[in-house]
Amino acid sequence: MSANSQFLNYPEVREGPSVPYKNEDQTIPVFRGTPLAIGATLIQHVPLIQNYFWRNAGFGIIRDLPLTDYAPRYDPTVIPKPSPSPTTQAELPVPTERRRKGDPSDGTESSGYYTSADYVALYRTGELTPSAVAEALLPLIMRGDGTAPGRHSVAFLESRGDAVRAAAAASTQRYKAGRPLGPLDGVPVAVKDEVHVAGYGRTLGSKLDFKGGYEGSSWCVKQLEEAGAMILGKTSMHELGLDTNNNNPNYGTPRNPHNRNYYCGGSSGGSGYAVSAGLVPIALGADGGGSIRIPASFCGIWGLKPSHGRISGAPTVSLAPTVGVYGPMASSIDDLALAYRIMATPAPAEVDPTSAAFPSPLSSTTITNPETPVVVVARTIGLIPSWLARSSPQVLTVFNSTLSTLGRTSPHHTTKELTIPYLPEAQRAHVLTIMTEIAAGLRHPREISALTPPNKVLVSMGMYQITGQDYLAAQRLRSCLMAHLAHLFRQHPGLIIVTPTTPIPGWRIASPADLTRGLSDGAASVRNMEYVWMANFTGCPAISCPVGWVDAEDGTGGKVPVGLMAMAEWGAEEALIAFARELEAALAGAGAGADADADNKKGIRVPTGEGSVWEDVVELAKKASSA
Repeated sequence: MSANSQFLNYPEVREGPSVPYKNEDQTIPVFRGTPLAIGATLIQHVPLIQNYFWRNAGFGIIRDLPLTDYAPRYDPTVIPKPSPSPTTQAELPVPTERRRKGDPSDGTESSGYYTSADYVALYRTGELTPSAVAEALLPLIMRGDGTAPGRHSVAFLESRGDAVRAAAAASTQRYKAGRPLGPLDGVPVAVKDEVHVAGYGRTLGSKLDFKGGYEGSSWCVKQLEEAGAMILGKTSMHELGLDTNNNNPNYGTPRNPHNRNYYCGGSSGGSGYAVSAGLVPIALGADGGGSIRIPASFCGIWGLKPSHGRISGAPTVSLAPTVGVYGPMASSIDDLALAYRIMATPAPAEVDPTSAAFPSPLSSTTITNPETPVVVVARTIGLIPSWLARSSPQVLTVFNSTLSTLGRTSPHHTTKELTIPYLPEAQRAHVLTIMTEIAAGLRHPREISALTPPNKVLVSMGMYQITGQDYLAAQRLRSCLMAHLAHLFRQHPGLIIVTPTTPIPGWRIASPADLTRGLSDGAASVRNMEYVWMANFTGCPAISCPVGWVDAEDGTGGKVPVGLMAMAEWGAEEALIAFARELEAALAGAGAGADADADNKKGIRVPTGEGSVWEDVVELAKKASSA
């Protein structure tokens, strides 16, 4: 029991050491093609080479930090006490249709994306059926059963047409009978290949089998299924979730729907693509080091990383169990909130005792109905200037412009400069923790040989170079960081720490050959994770919000999206959702502000321009039905 009566397992409230922020870009060589394949094999089998790369990455500094007075913290789960007034799925406030394509109802410009509410409204009137939507989508996403692969099939590792049609037919009948299950009935949803879905395999984007003989669906997927969601299939991911670009030579790499010369971001890149390209309004992702929020940022959509342990994947066991979580990605904040509240239904204690200890998210004391106007709540916006300065100039311009717009519309907010100790060192501790846990999750060292070359390197390092002393030191640093955050949250009630989601303006595909042979760019990976890792390491919830656009670096004149990330205290998902609504409203009402060009005033919009990819699924389904 924690000292804080509102929580279980709350950290010690303790201000951390006062140390100056100092960070430098790491010098890590880039490997691709034949040198990558040869180097990966050498690193896998030669300890001396492993040790060289280990020392070069600077992991050894963690054990030298003066943190012996902090007890190691191996599990960052912090559980808020239950609220006494839970509701049921059927009582969820149904999202409004204010983002319906071409039919805005609140005076703001439509994003172009369809929401779950749009699908439900069309189903209720009989203008469309879930079966028609299924028949429109399946040719687009199937990898081919004697036919040519669909044009979006690279984003899906597996899609079972029979299962999709059966779910669509059942939903269609419920609507005909006037008895839909709720606000997700018949809505197409995609699921990352990291959790179990009945009838599907589980590879984690690799050539290995991680199904373990289990034939059912993970708890969070069951919640979607019981709400009537039409699961389209398993989306692609970076192999084992071990990088942030989503490059996957095993099954193919989806290109960014906004700019095909860029990656979608990872490791939930297939889910990000499916939402961004308009195929689904909601997708399930997994996040161990930004793997929901980075692709959400790169693909210009919303992504929520919940508090550690809040959404149950049981019986799925994450390969990185002390940092990994499951969460939603969506093309509207309404759908992000809806999917979160459904998936976060606590599991029974016999299924998942951690999940069972969390309060239901379907609580009348926490849920705000999206039909009501956005209520501005006085908040403390925490900024860490030296950390923010690490962003590229393009990203920082969009970030500062967004905060300026928010400040004009929300004058009750207080901006506070913060300091957090050991940020660069803690990022290494987070990476060290992931590498250790994923290496431990493989059944036998020989499975390393079945991995792609970049992951042979990372898993070999995790398996052979990280000592117990290193892992222990990393968990002491985790304890220090959580204690300091607890101090900040107590000092500034309602504090939200805000950064760009990622400091880089997208990740450009340097060569088409990288998509088929793989890429190892450790420096870019570390840079890409510079802000996202802290929520994973400490278990806090965080949200990525689409806020603007920057010029692509490929010289084509195209744009790439930019995201803003907000992190809050353990259990404060609803506060983050409320903040995101407020931010969306501020950007929508920015008008012709002098501090933002036209591209930066819209938080989210469908991909447009040469080389972009977006499908109008509703129109395709209507045409198919007419034919």
